[in-house]
Amino acid sequence: MSESRVIMDESAIRRALTRIAHEMVEKNKGIHGCVLIGIRTRGVYLARRLAERILDIEGQPISVGELDITRYRDDRPYTAEAAAPDEELKRLVKDKRIILIDDVLYTGRTIRAALDALMDCGRPQSIQLAVLVDRGHRELPIRPDYVGKNVPTSRHEQIEVSLEEIDDNDFVTILHPREAEVGQ
Repeated sequence: MSESRVIMDESAIRRALTRIAHEMVEKNKGIHGCVLIGIRTRGVYLARRLAERILDIEGQPISVGELDITRYRDDRPYTAEAAAPDEELKRLVKDKRIILIDDVLYTGRTIRAALDALMDCGRPQSIQLAVLVDRGHRELPIRPDYVGKNVPTSRHEQIEVSLEEIDDNDFVTILHPREAEVGQ
């Protein structure tokens, strides 16, 4: 059994997303030419929340798309049901400043797969990365532009993000395995 501890509650998530939205607007000098692309599943909901905050800040909507990276993963077998990029996503990506959104950044392999998927959609002007939690332990040279919370972890720990839209609650937990489990 693992022990868990909440490291971000609903209000901490809300504050982090609000701060990230302000940072995005500032870094990009507005939102003209920007598109938020959420990585399925939780990244999509985070992208939608960020779009709401940007609308509040700028008074203008920002486009939001969702990216299925299943067929680009190097740690899972390819399945025929994995969706190819659709025409709407291709239209959103071409010549735009893409801000890729994910819940947790760990080894960087999910983001590498997302970059491959985005390139199959067309050539964006640039790609930025926003994550709710950066837990370290990168295996690839990938660094986020926007981070909700940096959480140093051991490789044995896990970070779990729960969002209201699919989990009925908003919180982030860190799971610590008991010492007996670590040695196995």
